Parts: sequence; structure tokens; C-alpha cells
Amino acid sequence: MKKLLNTFYVIDESAYLSLDGETVVCSAEGKPDLKIPFANIQNIVCFNYTGCSPALMGKCMDKGVSLAFFSPHGQFLGRVIGKSQGNVYTRVRQMDTFEANKLTLVQDNIAAKLVNTRFLVERSLRDHPDVTGADKLRAFSAELKEKIPTIYTESDIEVLRGEEGICAKRYFDLFDILILPKDMVFRMHGRTKHPPLDAVNAVLSFLYAVATNEIASALESVGLDSAIGFYHTLRPGRASLACDLVEEVRCIVDRLVISLINLRILNDSDFEKQISGAVLLNDSGRLKVLKAWQEKKKEQFTYSVIKEKMEYGLLPFVQANLLAKFVRGEVGNYTPYIQR
Repeated sequence: MKKLLNTFYVIDESAYLSLDGETVVCSAEGKPDLKIPFANIQNIVCFNYTGCSPALMGKCMDKGVSLAFFSPHGQFLGRVIGKSQGNVYTRVRQMDTFEANKLTLVQDNIAAKLVNTRFLVERSLRDHPDVTGADKLRAFSAELKEKIPTIYTESDIEVLRGEEGICAKRYFDLFDILILPKDMVFRMHGRTKHPPLDAVNAVLSFLYAVATNEIASALESVGLDSAIGFYHTLRPGRASLACDLVEEVRCIVDRLVISLINLRILNDSDFEKQISGAVLLNDSGRLKVLKAWQEKKKEQFTYSVIKEKMEYGLLPFVQANLLAKFVRGEVGNYTPYIQR
């Protein structure tokens, strides 16, 4: 089993990263330098504008450490990637495999997302059976239960995309019920992305971006091209395959966001509202969310597919390996993540 190393998040906008031998040095205005041994780092995620030294970039590429850049508010900008772990033949086989098995892959992907969504709704109802709007959640859960088997009776991928979109809209229209604090800070009226227009959407968008980047890194580490997906349409600059796989784990992000708000770990002071109407996490909010994300990644669960206990942080690597085995023909199918 792969060892779960640390992800180094840089959220100080004035910070600059450099390399000193085998140590990453983080320098910020008016603050002592922070030094971290390179061997302890798996990913570096920067939310700063000043960047990092070419020497550090070269080290990351040489050692296979993912170095990703986001805007301070969580918009993905790009990643530094070293030599590919695979080869051109692997990429050709990836494209051929996805094309030959596209319908099954899409059906499994959507079904897994809906099963995980229903699990989250049912768990929330168990935790808070008398929440206002519980009847709507129960009705939605029943709808999903009926919808999931029909995914495998539909052969038109565009129709499947439409069905998934309808279910996603219904889910986010009801997401506000799962938020227990009923003050205006955390009111949510559906999913808004570019930009997020409320605090709940701000946290969701931020963590979805972080999770997608981690999945893209895991895919590259096993030789798969994260840009060549089977469900999301191909688009220059988008990690379509990472977007495909993140659908399976959105439930983990969603549950964490619900907990951060319901436990009042996040509050009004962790957000800023822009003139455009966009609501974004500020420095204190990003720090709280990333700390909680790191703690979540260290939690252990027993994964039935590999029959082992593992940390959530290793899930992207396990799923990437399962998909790589399918592409290489070592297994007959790819098994998506199902939360139990």
C-alpha cells in the first residue's frame, strides 16, 4: 500500500517557495522562514501569486511531487508535471479502452454518484430525522432508489448526462435542508459555480477544485492521461478524467462541508463578498477548510474493493490504480468508489 505523505498548502499570498538542498523553504514578508524536508511531501498546493523558484519546480518534476497553483480564492491555474509515468502506447490504449467501454464506464460512474448521494442523504436523515424538510429528503432518496437501476437500461450517453444533471439539480435544490444553521450566512439556493454566489457554494467549489487536483496527480502517477476522460467532454486545459473520477467522491467533500457548517467551525468572518456578488473564502476560511480536509484524509475506513483498511487520502491513488489495471487489461472492469 502506498504511504500517505503530507500535502503542503501555501495560503499566504506573499509567500515564496524555494529549495535548499533537500528542504523546501517557505519565505513570507515579516515572518520566519518555514522549512520542510522534501522527502515528507507528496503534493504542494499554492494559493499565492509570488510562486516558487525554478530549482524547486525542477525538484518536484524529478521526484514526482505534484506542484499545483490556484488563485487565492481557489480557482485552478495549472500544475507542474514532470516526465510522464506512462508512454504513448498507454495513452493510445487508454483512448481505445475508453471508446470501447464508454457506455459501461459512464453508467457505472453515474450510478456510483447517485448511490453515494443517496447514502449521504440517508445518513443525514438518520442523524437528524426531525429536520425541517425531512419529508422532501425522504422523497428524493426514494426517487434515487428508483432511478439507479434505470441507468443501466439507457444506452444513449447524452440522455444519461441529462438524467445525471436533473438528479444533481434536485440534490442541490435540497442541499439547504442539510444545513442546520438557519441564519442568512449559510442560505443556499441551488448550485452556483462561476462564481459561487453564497458561502456554501464557495466552500463546495473550493474543495471540489482541491479534490480534482489530487485525483489528477494520482492519475498521472500511474501513467494515465488526466486530460482524456470518458464522461466529461474533452476540453483544452481541463483534466477531464479527473473530473470523471471526482464524481465518485463528491459525497466525501459534501459531507465535510455540511459538518464544517453545522458544527459552526465556519462563520461569517471566514468569507468575503465581492462587488460582482461572488462569495469567496478568505485567508481564515481557507485555513480552516484545508485543515479539516487534511484531517479527513487521515481518517481510516475499510475499503471492500481491496479488503484493506486505508486512509481517505489514499483513495485517489487506489481508484487511479484500479482504472490503470483496467486500461492495461489486467482486470475486466473498473470498479468505482461506493461509500458504505
